[in-house]
Amino acid sequence: MARRSKHDPYDHLPQEEEAPAAPVPCWLCGRPTGKIIVWHHPVPMSRGGRDVVPMHPICQQTLTANFTNSELQRHGMDVSGLLDNPNIRKFVDWVAKKDPDFTAAITKKQR
Repeated sequence: MARRSKHDPYDHLPQEEEAPAAPVPCWLCGRPTGKIIVWHHPVPMSRGGRDVVPMHPICQQTLTANFTNSELQRHGMDVSGLLDNPNIRKFVDWVAKKDPDFTAAITKKQR
């Protein structure tokens, strides 16, 4: 049975200081993401989507409140098509000045 040492055998090596990772930009609004990152499927999994993109929770909630899965499938990975929607454009312009960890209640789906 091996004995445990009270000392770290690697304590003589220089310690690597972990630099904070650069925040990834949100796929929808382009702002840096905060503490919580939602990995969103632009094309819903139910429609064959496999790719994921980083988003703020509020941005993801806004997308699902304004588009059906069929509409999201038609847009695919093209964010510019989503930004053509007046509700989404208004939201992105509004949220641009907010903190990355900003959250708020989102209205229900409007169909």
